[in-house]
Amino acid sequence: MDGFHEVLFPLAIGFSATGGPERSTEIVSLGSGHERRNQRWADSRRRYDVGTGVRSHADLHTVIAFFEERRGRLYGFRFRDPADQASAPPGTMPAPTDQALGSGDGATAAFRLVKTYGGAFAPWTRRIDKPVAGSVRVAVAGVETDAFTLDATTGTVTFAPDAVPPEGAAVTAGFRFDVPVRFDTDRLAIDFSSFAAGAIPSIPLVEVRV
Repeated sequence: MDGFHEVLFPLAIGFSATGGPERSTEIVSLGSGHERRNQRWADSRRRYDVGTGVRSHADLHTVIAFFEERRGRLYGFRFRDPADQASAPPGTMPAPTDQALGSGDGATAAFRLVKTYGGAFAPWTRRIDKPVAGSVRVAVAGVETDAFTLDATTGTVTFAPDAVPPEGAAVTAGFRFDVPVRFDTDRLAIDFSSFAAGAIPSIPLVEVRV
C-alpha cells in the first residue's frame, strides 16, 4: 500500500465515532420479479465519521494537527473501532483460544492473525493487519505459549524454530486490534457557529487495504 503512519487516531475523539462495515452487492431485478445478487467485494470495508467526537477547543486543534501531519488523504493511520476491536466479545478479555489461525504441519512457522464472523451459514474470515502490540496471546493445541514474535504492522505471528506447531496442532490466538484507515477528505470544514470552540460536522475515514 502507499504511505502509512503507525500512529493511532486520538482515542477520546474516536470513541464517539459513527460508522461500521460496508459491502458492495450488485442486484439485478428480473422481469419475473426475481432478482440476482452478486457480491462485488470478497471482503467488507469499514467507514467511520469522527466529527461528532470534536467537543472542545483542544479536540479541534488535536484533529487539525493530526489531519495536517497525515497530509489529508495521503497517509494512512490506525483507528480503534469503538464497536469491534478485539478477538473476544465486548466486555471479555482476549483469550489465547479465541480465534483459529490454522493447523500446524511441523514446518510452517508464520501464521496471520484473523477474526471469523458468524458460523452456521457463511462465516467470513477477516485478516487482522494491525494488532495492538502487547495484546496478542497465542496457543498451540490449547496450551498458551510465548515462543513467538509478532509483527504488529502486518499481523503476522512467527514461532521460534524450536516451537513450530507440530502436525495437526490447532493454532489459536486472542488479541486487540486497530483498523488501517485514511481520511476520506482533503478538506476540514470547521463550523465556528456550533459552540465557542468550533466544530467539524463531518470527518470521514475509510479503511485501506494493507
